[in-house]
Amino acid sequence: MNKDKLKPMLFSVMKSYNKEQFVKDVISGIIVAIIALPLSIALALASGVGPQEGIYTAIVAGFLISFFGGSRVQIAGPTAAFATIVAGIVASSGMDGLMLATIFAGILLVIMGLLRLGSLINFIPYTITTGFTAGIAVTIVIGQLKDFFGLTYPKGTVTIETADKVKALVSNFGTLNVQAVIVGLVCLAVLIVWPWIPKVGEKIPGSLIAVFVGIGMVKGLHMQVNTIGDLYTITNELPSLHIPSLHLSAMAWRGVITNGFTIAVLAAIESLLSCVVADSMVNSHHRSNMELVAQGIGNVGSALFGGIPATGAIARTAANIKNGGRTPIAGIVHSIVLILVLVVLMPYAALIPMPTIAAILFLVAYNMCGWKTFLKLCKKAPKSDIIVLVTTFTLTVVFDLVMAIAVGMVLSCILLMKRMAEETSVQGWTYFDPENDADAIELKKVPEGVLVYEISGPMFFGMADQMAEITLKESTKVLVIRMRSVPAVDVTALHALGILIETCKQKGVNLVFSHVNEQPMKSMEKAGFIEAVGRENFCKHIDDALVRAGELIEKL
Repeated sequence: MNKDKLKPMLFSVMKSYNKEQFVKDVISGIIVAIIALPLSIALALASGVGPQEGIYTAIVAGFLISFFGGSRVQIAGPTAAFATIVAGIVASSGMDGLMLATIFAGILLVIMGLLRLGSLINFIPYTITTGFTAGIAVTIVIGQLKDFFGLTYPKGTVTIETADKVKALVSNFGTLNVQAVIVGLVCLAVLIVWPWIPKVGEKIPGSLIAVFVGIGMVKGLHMQVNTIGDLYTITNELPSLHIPSLHLSAMAWRGVITNGFTIAVLAAIESLLSCVVADSMVNSHHRSNMELVAQGIGNVGSALFGGIPATGAIARTAANIKNGGRTPIAGIVHSIVLILVLVVLMPYAALIPMPTIAAILFLVAYNMCGWKTFLKLCKKAPKSDIIVLVTTFTLTVVFDLVMAIAVGMVLSCILLMKRMAEETSVQGWTYFDPENDADAIELKKVPEGVLVYEISGPMFFGMADQMAEITLKESTKVLVIRMRSVPAVDVTALHALGILIETCKQKGVNLVFSHVNEQPMKSMEKAGFIEAVGRENFCKHIDDALVRAGELIEKL
């Protein structure tokens, strides 16, 4: 499927659509809507806006991105990645400032898609995405500690930056509300335990159960705990068109452009990463440029109808896939169901306790932080990649995402150039006839059932997506990867290789490496690849690799 095609995936899949898939899409859309309801409310509150704005975002952006999107299964809406950014914009520029920044971001995303810049996402190293994702998770947790502990801050307390939030927490910890802590802990326990309950744990989202438990505790036991209704005005009004004022000062416009650029970059990264994850789950290919256009349309629509920035939500997309959704119809149904929920049930959202919202967001942060991956990279990645990872993480927590990504990219480029310089040598030419090159793969006898790919040049974050070009056939029993021309690898390339290794395991394909040079070998050994593939499957020469492949074929 053409990944560069500027055509919504909905229009392509409808050619072969049938009643059976429609039923599956409707069921999946309803389930995803149930999952999205408490999450949309929680993420909206974490973003410094009211619960309605979260539902509006899921409805409007969710519908538009599914309709125009370049993915079969992407579900869009408010996500945790935007929470701290949006909260900062609302605190400094108000809702009109956020609306203009979101519209500007949407226009940027459309332009990026039309200019076919979707592939540029591949040039953002894995260390940077891992670092800022973990950093965002930490800032979400810090931002929710106030409600979890039921703290009360003096009027006028500034809590925009992370440092301000930590300072306010420490200064006002004496106002701790024990009843709020009890509600928060019980809801957190429900969220952790519920998925492990057989049968119902997978079908009904734990966040919904936690909401009912929290409401039951506060209302049934008459606990003195803040609810959404105590802090926000709840209505069941449908989203309506609102045109923001354009009469802003030059400084305000600079803020709109800066914030809009931040939202656009994060939306592009988050949505395309979600598409890549979804592709691996449904064995499909998304259209990255069409997805950027759809994200732009969705964000403009969300802003004009009272919502906040939106992007592809990995957790909701995965839930859609697991429940049988295979076309954008599921995402459209999810938006329609949320409209019905908004009209009928929204007033009852006022009863949800704030510690319950905090508990839900704690779990969201935990699921997105990827701490195991973070620690694994710190232990096994090359030092240069660890520097980028830790720097990006620290700057995200202490300062903001823009600085984190900018500094991370500069560092990555500098360290990449240093690594390439270390691997470069100047030697006199050795003249030979390509047709008589003893190492040419064309002269080798390749056993039946063996597939050979050769990688040439340094493997770094800019080429990691090329690993997707390695396509396993049904007849493939052994895959040989020849790396004689690879002087160096970075952690993004190692991540791509790791995915290839897992894919081979799932499909029962043996993997053999040929002529792995010193730096890649050290990096692969440190990452645990030698153990995963087997040291005997790392051969010094292509002849040895083909002999090994033949031995593996004979054993099958």
